[in-house]
Amino acid sequence: MSQAGGDTGLERPSRPTIRDVAARAGVSKSLVSLALQNAPRVAPETRELILAAAEEIGYRRNAAAHALVARRTRTIGVFVLDLHNPMTADVLDAVQAEARRRDYRTIVVVGGEDAAAERAELEKLLEFRVEGILAVGHRLPHGAEEAVSADCPAVVLGSAPRGVPHLGSISNDDVLGAGLAVDHLVGLGHRRIVHIDGGASAVADDRRRGYLEAMRRHGLGDLAAVVPGSFSDEGGYRGARAALGADVPPTALFVVNDLAAMGALAAVADAGLAVPGDVSVVGYDGTALAGMRPIGLTTVGQPLAELGMRAAAHLCGLLDGEAPAEAHALLRPALVERRTTAPPVGA
Repeated sequence: MSQAGGDTGLERPSRPTIRDVAARAGVSKSLVSLALQNAPRVAPETRELILAAAEEIGYRRNAAAHALVARRTRTIGVFVLDLHNPMTADVLDAVQAEARRRDYRTIVVVGGEDAAAERAELEKLLEFRVEGILAVGHRLPHGAEEAVSADCPAVVLGSAPRGVPHLGSISNDDVLGAGLAVDHLVGLGHRRIVHIDGGASAVADDRRRGYLEAMRRHGLGDLAAVVPGSFSDEGGYRGARAALGADVPPTALFVVNDLAAMGALAAVADAGLAVPGDVSVVGYDGTALAGMRPIGLTTVGQPLAELGMRAAAHLCGLLDGEAPAEAHALLRPALVERRTTAPPVGA
């Protein structure tokens, strides 16, 4: 039964302090502080003694207090737009590995379709005094442009608006990648190729533009058709259903990303059609999901690990005073041909 004032009678054990470490090691508090900061003037054997004492009593450094003294948190905020997208895991692994290599920690938050919620998540990162922000997704988080400053630079893993101070990007050449998808399908003999797009974003715009330019280059501009979709499996399913319901249905679908392509594959099956016998399907991203059996999705592969590594290296380098080789780097994709594409019937 609780006592007056909300006292339950159970005292929480106090956390070990730097004074406790000093007492256990038999040294001064200031020497413990220097050892925990890896100061070179602390003898190696003394540092080992102090670290052993800290481990014995379960001491953990107060990161907030250390940041106040050092005037740095060595923490970057990672804003993930869609945690359900399979490419996110591949990218995050590379981001966190590079951040650790450069002695930075990460705080990951997730966005979505709610603009107010995204702004709140962004504000949370700033409240934790992150030194920079890395955004992973097909668009900038809501409020990001206002948050970016000399004190908190940002790097976008994807297309980013040019001309925004302290905002860099590492992206895949999506115009080229979309062209590779169309070139592959035309090479197989397809002419009625429909693109299921990703809605309003810089990445979707580039992939749409690459599709349209490639169709015109092959003399198929009059047959080009873009169907509204999204970067989700639901959007891919909805777009494919609309495309297949046309008076003259397509023989091939180029879908904005691998996740949406999974939805498109389901729509083709629900329509009683076969892939690739009746309809060929090409995705985009080159995720591990695309290569899994029995899917075997033909896709435009991005160098996901390299994108993540270079984005983190760019941001951490900026924070350490290194000048980046280029503010907006563009990497080259490659087509990965698998089981979901084949010549159209009668070709």
